[in-house]
Amino acid sequence: MTNDFDKRIIAPGSTIGIMGNGQLGRMAALCAAELGYRVHVFGPGKDSPTEQVCDKATVADYTDFTALKEFANSVDVVTFEFENVPYDAVKLLSGIVPVRPGWQCLHISQNRLREKTFCNEHGIGTAPFAAVRSLADLEEAVAKLGRPSVLKTTEMGYDGKGQVKITDETNLAAAWVDMNGSEAILEGFVDFERELSVIVARGIDGKMACFCPVENRHANHILDVTIAPAQIRPALRSEAEKIAKILAEKMEFIGLLAVEMFVTRDGKLLVNEVAPRPHNSGHWTIDACVTSQFEQFIRAVCGLPLGDPANHSDAEMKNLLGDDIDAWQAILSDPDAKLHLYGKAEAKPGRKMGHVTWLRPAKTGK
Repeated sequence: MTNDFDKRIIAPGSTIGIMGNGQLGRMAALCAAELGYRVHVFGPGKDSPTEQVCDKATVADYTDFTALKEFANSVDVVTFEFENVPYDAVKLLSGIVPVRPGWQCLHISQNRLREKTFCNEHGIGTAPFAAVRSLADLEEAVAKLGRPSVLKTTEMGYDGKGQVKITDETNLAAAWVDMNGSEAILEGFVDFERELSVIVARGIDGKMACFCPVENRHANHILDVTIAPAQIRPALRSEAEKIAKILAEKMEFIGLLAVEMFVTRDGKLLVNEVAPRPHNSGHWTIDACVTSQFEQFIRAVCGLPLGDPANHSDAEMKNLLGDDIDAWQAILSDPDAKLHLYGKAEAKPGRKMGHVTWLRPAKTGK
């Protein structure tokens, strides 16, 4: 998957192209500036969170190949804060400029069927699953995997969107209509104790560094609180980090890979999803780690030596969704709160407007 073109070191003073212009791009661009880089962001919508803090912005659709070519020719490397970009567009970019991670990684992570199949092929467990391309497929899959189970679109769904829980009361024909004819995946029920995520960086030299596993707690299918580090056995921590490193290595990944996992009641780890970019569950690292996930992201993408991911403090991070942002003044009145706002103009229900992190002395050390 890699060649000498992919191994080029991108020196400070160069321009990093970021596909996607949300809050992840914003925080990455701020770290890039601290390391002496310029950032050119590409994505739809004016006055985006990333555009507000970067050197240049191209406002265009991800299928605008003319704009994509001009973008590629204006930067020294391309990366992503939003992975649901058509991979044909990514392949086009990769013929002009180094793209990290490569389009093959995106091809895997964009599709839940490919993602889970890839995990299983490399000995990593997931929830049981079946492909669903018709009502007949759904009926057969439910008969095999049982109820409760979850029907999801294979692509584009996030934060609980594009999915239907299949219970004893669910009408399967109606559930299939909700998929709008899209390819789907049925995932069997997992009786889990908690949800974890691990973020691993992999550089152009193959070296890797993991942030400690964290526990994620959700509300209405959206991440609510991250507790860092997760209070789990050392052996489970090591296994979770090993799984993340295996996936990064087998994908020949360059950049930052987030791996979400379930811890089952009997202590097993099952991969739920992967994300080839900085991750919501890593925001606490800005305030609590020697090197934040965003600085590590820039380092890996540019071919720089990776930083130390150790946490000098333990932390709790909470997302601010929708009108939660109205409490900004009260949050700032707490001297222990670290507030991060994303510059979004309009607060909508469930929309990530910012986050707040509280630090406490590290119990586990570095």
